[in-house]
Amino acid sequence: MAVIGAVGGLWWRIEAAIKVARDEVKKDARDAHLRADTAMASVSLLTEQLAAHKLHVAETYITKAGLREFRDEVMTGVRDLKGSVSTLHERMDRFIEGDKIERKRS
Repeated sequence: MAVIGAVGGLWWRIEAAIKVARDEVKKDARDAHLRADTAMASVSLLTEQLAAHKLHVAETYITKAGLREFRDEVMTGVRDLKGSVSTLHERMDRFIEGDKIERKRS
């Protein structure tokens, strides 16, 4: 009888230890699930913020190709302006000489 009581007591303690371990595992699993849900929410928020930032950058800033095209247009305008300015003194000289000739005739 004592042996049966000892085996029963031992079995009862083993079952209690298993139940405690099972409860700890369930609690750890719930905590891990909660942390995973929090991480997923954070990832979702960061994904939305990244998409908003990409949209802002696309709307606000210029691409390299766009910058090259703009630079080429500006440089073409500067070259044209340089050509106009370089011939400006010749045109002014002709205008002044023409004005002197008209004064002599008068």
